[in-house]
Amino acid sequence: MSTAHFIHDRDWKEKFRSTILSADQAVAHIKPGQRIFIGTGCGEPLELVRALTRRAYELPDTEIIHLLTFGEAPYAHRELAQYFRTNSFFIAENVRGIIQEGLGDYTPIHLSDVPRLFSSGQLPLDAALIQVSPPDPQGMVSLGVSVDIVKTAAENASLVIAQVNPRMPRTHGDSFLHVHEVDWLVPVEEDIIEIPEPQVDEDTRQIGENLAALIEDGSTLEVGIGRIPQALLGFLKGKKNLGIHTEMISDGIVDLIQAGVVTGARKTMDKGKVVASFCLGTRKLYDFIDDNPTFAFHPTEYVNNPHVISQQHKMVAINVALEIDLTGQVCADSIGAKFFSGVGGQVDFNRGASKARGGKAIIAIPSTAVGGTVSRIVTYLSSGAGVVTTRAGVNYVVTEYGVAYLHGKSIQERAMALICIAHPKFRAQLLREAIEAKYLSAELAELEGKLVVGPKELRTTHLLHDGTQVLFRPIHPTDEPAMRDLFYKLSEQSKFYRFMGHIKRVPRSQIEDFVYIDHRSEVTIVGVLKEAHGEDIIAVGSYYLDPKTNKAEVAFTVTDHWQRHGIGTFMLKHLARIARRTGISGFTAEVLAENKGMQVVFDHCEFKVHSKYRGDVYSYELDFE
Repeated sequence: MSTAHFIHDRDWKEKFRSTILSADQAVAHIKPGQRIFIGTGCGEPLELVRALTRRAYELPDTEIIHLLTFGEAPYAHRELAQYFRTNSFFIAENVRGIIQEGLGDYTPIHLSDVPRLFSSGQLPLDAALIQVSPPDPQGMVSLGVSVDIVKTAAENASLVIAQVNPRMPRTHGDSFLHVHEVDWLVPVEEDIIEIPEPQVDEDTRQIGENLAALIEDGSTLEVGIGRIPQALLGFLKGKKNLGIHTEMISDGIVDLIQAGVVTGARKTMDKGKVVASFCLGTRKLYDFIDDNPTFAFHPTEYVNNPHVISQQHKMVAINVALEIDLTGQVCADSIGAKFFSGVGGQVDFNRGASKARGGKAIIAIPSTAVGGTVSRIVTYLSSGAGVVTTRAGVNYVVTEYGVAYLHGKSIQERAMALICIAHPKFRAQLLREAIEAKYLSAELAELEGKLVVGPKELRTTHLLHDGTQVLFRPIHPTDEPAMRDLFYKLSEQSKFYRFMGHIKRVPRSQIEDFVYIDHRSEVTIVGVLKEAHGEDIIAVGSYYLDPKTNKAEVAFTVTDHWQRHGIGTFMLKHLARIARRTGISGFTAEVLAENKGMQVVFDHCEFKVHSKYRGDVYSYELDFE
């Protein structure tokens, strides 16, 4: 993989002398009342912005429009509001204050729709201030770290002024303009804006780990901006043949490519390429992408096109949110009525990934805000909060406390799933509010205090002889419907062996006994197969401690199709490991005489086994010592 620095045309200044001006001379061509586009993110042309701001008093009624910028925004000051009106498609910190004061504008729009605003003339641009690399021998300049909506803006603006910076990486893909498409060239050598990797705390790392568990080998990923995507990248080191199709990349991508994790070999489109529209990072990233054919930077109309996204097999879209209600409505651009960020590409990628074969659309959100004093999972969205992703458009929601799968689920199922991944100190309140809102049945009030999600230490995986990987995890309160489905999947013989009698239905109270447990004296583990629609439960194993004997009664069931694959033997070992860690001295079990398969599991286990035959039942006692 070549990352050698590209050699620009050394004579470009001489060749294009007639179009070269200083920054002040170039922006002098801008007139009052015009609409000015400023380049995105780390590609913001800082010297042109400074020169434009110096002319503020000569430019009344000027509208400045951009996606998001991370550099200086001297035009976004209160004292200049009568001259410059900021209009942003995505609110960064440098303009948030003036927009929240009502002295600037925010235009909520799906990012994939922005280029059409420019090209259709609905939002005509009088001028575009952009930053590019120096021309190559063919006269082509690269938009470098920010192609996104910048290319379309440059192609549709009446006046294009380009800050030409030799420190701008030359990126491959659809990132080029010919120098003749630029009206004025302003040579300026200065550092490209750098965004260091954010620091992540333990909760954020846990979200990253939970996200990584949903990502299969061969998946193509989209990750957003911030701490959560950064935390995720650290948990992908063990994955194979991942692909990237995303709006934005950061420094973390470099390590994954160098480690051989990201190859793009399984991508359906742009095989072998890391596709992005802009990047936010440090010089480490900029040097890596410079003239590197592994990367293909494309405009937003391609990268964010839901149809293009949906073509990727196993497309995984990961986006963040500020708040989510118990029905699944996602607020991502405001805190209450205060605009905070933007719609961005969340809906574009959510739609695309959800339509992709084997795809997953994920919303990641910390369970709390304001130092843990406020739950981000709420019964009702805050007053004034805007819905970016509707309740019908949400598939997975991930917090540090687990994963909730909402697609195709009823309001009751959604509410239960989200309560269970909320912070524990807010679960009881959310349960009460959900009952008051009629999202949950009043009979569930007795479950207050029982909405316990098992610790991650109880999780493990097991590879069957046929190559199938089964995840074993603690049972979850939201598994109640799946446990009911498991019962009806069993053959009459399996039901008879498990329940020691002929039964046609399992009462809800008995299923709840499986599901609502404390994970200490009672433990239930389910074996699941990961599917695009969530999980299929194929096995369940439990034990119940008798404190008088310090031994626990154990039982497990495997669906008929998956019997004789060693799952029962593995579950016994796993449950025993859990029990021994808590000081339990052994297991007891009752097995019907005709249930030969279960007898084999117990008779050949690694523990000291005692058994007695009484009538039609074998009574087993297993000692762990």
